[in-house]
Amino acid sequence: MATVRLPDGKELEVDSGERLEDVARRIGPRLAREAVVARLNGRLVDLDLPVDGGGDLQFVTTDSPEGLYVLRHSTAHAMAQAIVELYPGSKLTIGPPVDNGFYYDIEVNGRISEEDLPRIEERMREIVERDLPIRREEISKEEARELYRDNPYKMELIDEIPGERVSIYRQGDFFDLCRGPHVPSTGRLGAFRLQSVAGAYWRGDENNPMLTRIYGTAWPTEKQLRAHLKRLEEAKARDHRRLGRELDLFTFAPEDVGAGIPLFLPKGETLRHLMEGFVREVQTRHGYQHVWTGHLVNERLYARSGHLEHYRDAMFPPMRDGETAYRLKPMNCPSHMTLFNSRPHSYRDLPVRYAEFATLYRYEKSGELSGLTRVRSLTQDDAHVFCTEEQVQEEFARALAIIREVLDAYGFTDYRVRLSLRDPEGGKYIADEEKWVRAEGALRVALDAAGIDYDPAPGEAAFYGPKADFMARDVLGREWQLSTIQVDFIQPGRLGCEYVGEDGERHTPVLLHRAVTGTTERFMAVLIEHYAGAFPVWLSPVQAVVIPVADRHLGYARRVCEALSREGLRAEVDDSPNSMQKKIRENARQKIPYLLVVGDREEESGTVNVRRRGEGKRQTKMALRGFVERVREEVAARR
Repeated sequence: MATVRLPDGKELEVDSGERLEDVARRIGPRLAREAVVARLNGRLVDLDLPVDGGGDLQFVTTDSPEGLYVLRHSTAHAMAQAIVELYPGSKLTIGPPVDNGFYYDIEVNGRISEEDLPRIEERMREIVERDLPIRREEISKEEARELYRDNPYKMELIDEIPGERVSIYRQGDFFDLCRGPHVPSTGRLGAFRLQSVAGAYWRGDENNPMLTRIYGTAWPTEKQLRAHLKRLEEAKARDHRRLGRELDLFTFAPEDVGAGIPLFLPKGETLRHLMEGFVREVQTRHGYQHVWTGHLVNERLYARSGHLEHYRDAMFPPMRDGETAYRLKPMNCPSHMTLFNSRPHSYRDLPVRYAEFATLYRYEKSGELSGLTRVRSLTQDDAHVFCTEEQVQEEFARALAIIREVLDAYGFTDYRVRLSLRDPEGGKYIADEEKWVRAEGALRVALDAAGIDYDPAPGEAAFYGPKADFMARDVLGREWQLSTIQVDFIQPGRLGCEYVGEDGERHTPVLLHRAVTGTTERFMAVLIEHYAGAFPVWLSPVQAVVIPVADRHLGYARRVCEALSREGLRAEVDDSPNSMQKKIRENARQKIPYLLVVGDREEESGTVNVRRRGEGKRQTKMALRGFVERVREEVAARR
């Protein structure tokens, strides 16, 4: 006999060898139906595991993140089985769950296109109908190599697994190398939909074979699946790449200019200017000074800072001038530390706060480029604060106030903080245990002092220090990493940053790295989709379009536009040969906040007929001064 302790504190006696699924049935039929795996003594395990030794026990259902993860992982296996059955000789590689779904990379014996996905789905449903038990087996590596003797991808994975034994999961005649856990049987899978087919290099290396990647989504119920698909349709309608073209914001010219280098049209540049100007105004109010450090940097500076060692793969190749190698600047911190070193500093000067809207260049792989969200030319609202260790908490609070003001103005009020920490087992970090401990401690203290809840994320830190990443949800509930505050005890010492302390001795400052919106390009993509292109008045590249009823009213329309421009409003006249009604329709499609229709009566009275976006055909006659004040109030309030 053994004893298990349930989450509510109750204890349950179990027989030696009794399986977890039997324990779930003893507790209740509903739990037996809904549980997919269990957590036994802190470890996720399959339900057919015997409860030898007892311990802390919690059953996991699909209404939890862990249960949903397992459901999607098991659905990926069902898809792999369907493909192996339909395309015999195909070689499986890896198939992990991802946000909202799963994918599997496969060397397909044949060709799979999106037209084939319904056929694969149908075979998956047959596999669900079979209700095949899913069972874990532990085998030796030699046995595993024999099973996968014709699959070089699995052989590579087997060689990398520590120890002499590995686990596979079987369902019917199908088996797959996997750590698990999985749902008890294929009949326990929920609702799913295969969504797309793409190419993917084995392990993301373009020197490796190209595989077929199939994406799918899986949910516990059909209702949840339908709701998710509806959100995807809404997201498709908001796709920043399509809206960017339709609203004349930006374009790409990969053959002429280069892949991943966005070109901004006048409206897009106006939007960039407004976004950057807003952040500039807020951080100036908080004591930040704006600097400029150019586009090229001597490679030796990055060798000293540690970036050349830890960031080389993301840099463009060097440009040489004699013995000197230059790099397109991928980050600002070494340049800002050079600025700090250009003059002597006393403790009385600290904190020193430098901010820069700098264009940076990062060598992203061509297969990972995506609209404005992943580019090679990017503008960062970067800032660096040089301070004493005692000032970290106060400066963190200041940076937090800036982030909150900006995100709130854009309507991002639902966000969480991810505390990105070093993975002690990882090798990508500068080795300095004492400074890492101090930096992580300082960041935790600052977060706690600000009353912020955070989720630790080992392995996500920058190579020089921990960071607090702000993960915000947009109107569709999608999560984006937007802002970041990083604590760095390492780089300032490597680059010789010093100040004279109150004791007359030289000290190394702490460096806070801070970005409010991350990069202008990526944040613009997020905003386009967040607002569906219908930007608030303060952010709209064009705030009002004046539409003459007939050609004879064009002169008055232009005088109205000139008057609005003198008042600081961004206005245009639609002088196209289209009819008035077509002009209204076309400008409404451009999501202009205000359409001002002018005809004989408006010209005689010096007024405008106002149509506001979102209010249909409703029109309000207003004096020009009244309209100007209305827009100014909206801009001031950033509604």
